[in-house]
Amino acid sequence: MKTVIRQLGPEESREGVSRLRAISYPELSGIRGSGLYEAMYLRYQHHPLGERVERWISVTGDGEVVGHLAALPLYYRINGRRVVAYTPGDYMVHPEHGFQALSLMRRFFGSVDNCFSCDRLPAVISTESRLGAEVAGQMQYAVKLLNVSRLPVPAVSERLKRAVGLPRHATLAPGDAPQSDDTGSIPLETPRKPLPAPVKSLLNRALAGVDHRLLKDYGKGYRVEEAEGFDTAFDELFEKVASVVPCVPEKDAAFLQWRYGPGSPQSPVKVLCVRDARGLLGYAVVKVTLEGEDAYILDLTVLPGYTSVARALLRESVRYFRDQGAHIVRYRYLESPTTPRGKDLGRLGFFSRSVERRDSVLVRFEDPARHEVASDLGNWSYNIGDGEATFWMR
Repeated sequence: MKTVIRQLGPEESREGVSRLRAISYPELSGIRGSGLYEAMYLRYQHHPLGERVERWISVTGDGEVVGHLAALPLYYRINGRRVVAYTPGDYMVHPEHGFQALSLMRRFFGSVDNCFSCDRLPAVISTESRLGAEVAGQMQYAVKLLNVSRLPVPAVSERLKRAVGLPRHATLAPGDAPQSDDTGSIPLETPRKPLPAPVKSLLNRALAGVDHRLLKDYGKGYRVEEAEGFDTAFDELFEKVASVVPCVPEKDAAFLQWRYGPGSPQSPVKVLCVRDARGLLGYAVVKVTLEGEDAYILDLTVLPGYTSVARALLRESVRYFRDQGAHIVRYRYLESPTTPRGKDLGRLGFFSRSVERRDSVLVRFEDPARHEVASDLGNWSYNIGDGEATFWMR
């Protein structure tokens, strides 16, 4: 069936896009009636670059929307110079019109000069690479377990089953519905039985006891307090970071207020900070999802080299998540002088997720010198909350 790719008009109905989203992501419950996605676009109107947001749709002759892609602009500092780069977001294509995926992405790269993207899906990464974006590397993905209630009974080897006389299906729980993972995808494997309640209780008490000891002596020397908002001290901190780190998204107080403040789709969040006579030394933006089980460190930024401040912020983030009853902490970031070190995370019980679960960073800058600097991830200070990747998370 013939289709046409065109811009989505500002006054045009979004119903077709909503229907496409429900078809494209059937595993996400309530997505058809949710206003979360359009709320993000409305929020973008309050950003200085809001008028430069573009959205393309692929439409059949019958008027059915079978593809959608947005270009979301943000300011970056590359070698001290401000530059606008776009992220492809809200990318979806009807299963029966998969060929539109390349056409939509081709429209994106034909319309923007600079691109910065975080993606996890191999098909999307392949398409972006084919059209000129360079895979610069992967973000770190660290996880900390606070509660074992969502863990299944460990798989039992076939040899052990035979040795103790268990049937081959002994670990399966008939009738259990599969649960989506943190990528939103549904696993194909049959789910295993959940841990028995007494075992969960014992393990959770053990985890809490270990955390109590770890947190007690971790990141000592700095007092962490909650920030009520983003004041001019956040402007000063950003400028200090940008003067040392070659590549960073512009995260002054105005951006942070737009990104996380009241009225944003991401709100509410908790903002933790460390201050002393020298001013703001660092901050963390943390969030527990509406379900109350998943916790995210969206942003953790400190003055370059102040790893002890990063440890203090990490300590209080974990303490807050535990107090909130979260089950698991997720932290995606690029390790840099403004973040905790990997060994610091390990000391607090974080472990790294597999390569397949990490986001790849892709860049394309029109200026060759700027592109060369940006394609080296060692030049970046970047957290998962800095861009589009978590705009849609609740």
